[in-house]
Amino acid sequence: MPIFDRTKCTDCGLCVSVCVHGGFAIVNEIVCNNCDCECDNCQQCELVCPSGAISFSFEVVDES
Repeated sequence: MPIFDRTKCTDCGLCVSVCVHGGFAIVNEIVCNNCDCECDNCQQCELVCPSGAISFSFEVVDES
């Protein structure tokens, strides 16, 4: 699961639009991290976050 720092979040909603597993949702204008989703660690949410509010505790390395 991604690490979500609410203090950095600007509620832009980009993470909501890229997460195909529903890991993020807008609830009362607040973007929330849904810990019940089936995150596949694609890191798309981290890549689109303009404020750096989303991170992962690891880095995916392509060894191909």
